Amino acid sequence: MPDRYLSFTGTAPGRFLTRRLGLPQPAALHRWSPDRPALDGPLLPLTAGPSALDLAPVLARTGPAVDPAGAAARPAAVVLDATGVRDVDTLAGVHAALHPVVRSVAPSGRIVVLGAPLDPADHHQSAAQQALEGFTRSLGKEIGGGRTVNLVRLTDAGAAESTLRFLLSPRSAYVSGQVIDVLAAAGPVPPADPGRPLAGRTALVTGAARGIGAAVAETLARDGARVVVLDVPQAAQDARRLADHLGGTALTLDITAADAGERIAAELPGGLDVLVHNAGVTRDRRLVNMPAERWSSVLDVNLASVLRTTDALLAEGTLRPGGRIVATASIAGLAGNAGQTNYGASKAGIVGLVRSLAPRALAEHGVTVNAVAPGFIETRMTAAVPLFIREAGRRMNSLAQGGLPVDVAETTAWLADPASGAVNGQVVRVCGQSLLGA
Repeated sequence: MPDRYLSFTGTAPGRFLTRRLGLPQPAALHRWSPDRPALDGPLLPLTAGPSALDLAPVLARTGPAVDPAGAAARPAAVVLDATGVRDVDTLAGVHAALHPVVRSVAPSGRIVVLGAPLDPADHHQSAAQQALEGFTRSLGKEIGGGRTVNLVRLTDAGAAESTLRFLLSPRSAYVSGQVIDVLAAAGPVPPADPGRPLAGRTALVTGAARGIGAAVAETLARDGARVVVLDVPQAAQDARRLADHLGGTALTLDITAADAGERIAAELPGGLDVLVHNAGVTRDRRLVNMPAERWSSVLDVNLASVLRTTDALLAEGTLRPGGRIVATASIAGLAGNAGQTNYGASKAGIVGLVRSLAPRALAEHGVTVNAVAPGFIETRMTAAVPLFIREAGRRMNSLAQGGLPVDVAETTAWLADPASGAVNGQVVRVCGQSLLGA
């Protein structure tokens, strides 16, 4: 269902009325398209405190043209290197660097703050670096205009290149207020063709026949992957239609079957590079009115099947070294949601899976494990939500609008990128910086 409020606020009368009434004023977001693949303007690099990072060659490859002198009146992106902030005094450099320029950032622009890992032996450094998180999240909630603000903690600029390329592009339009650690030992693998980083790789997406899953499959195929579209037998026709459109393969099976992992492995004798756990269901009801079947069916599809299938594919060696596992969590699992104790439990379980499995999967199999956590995404399911609840879901984030399935898909594609090997164990919220739990 179209967001008529967003359309109205894009008109002159809409802007006037909503401003007078103090109502949210969402801005149309610049998302990636073949016609507008990059941000509209240059990138301004800034520094707060001393830094040992060699950012220049990395930023030169991220997309926006670098404007080190700050000559442009409207930078499309600002990267603030705050890795050298070690105490309250050097923390003042963050304000000094951004205060003069924050108002000039172009609509749908980006601010990325670079921080360092917390030093357990230095509580002053840890306090100052943790302060960057509160600063970043707060700035994201006040900046407006479709702009986003994110924090990346890193130790090596080269390992963060794919992350910076994502955050400094229209692909990250609905990702804001996030803290991403790029600290893993695995280095980046530069793609032969940056426009098709998944060329030659095989990706399987569960629950892919429609909605977010279909958008993920389409985006991975755009990036060069051969996609296996997996869904339940009831969705076989839609799965085959999408697979044919993408030049991929359809696979229909019940992901909750005890042997689902083994059957997937048998269908992929050549191995698998990207596994996207997207299949999920909701059976909403308050706990006092929730029968056991509603609880168990949601936990089985959303969590138990992910655990079983992942274990089986890792044990079978189906996931090749350099592989990527991306699971779908939800802000309902991070912040909770009334009427969704079953769903919230299942999605919080995904977060636990990622945090526990990520270091072991990388060490033992050379595979990274991450998750996306969508907020309010415009799908057929949310279109059926009652009007006032739907409007609250759309407006209760820093961008004051719902996300699109492609926003989740673009984030998944970044995590699936061969160059994202240093991104591991992360749960990235695709929620426009929801005011709940983000």
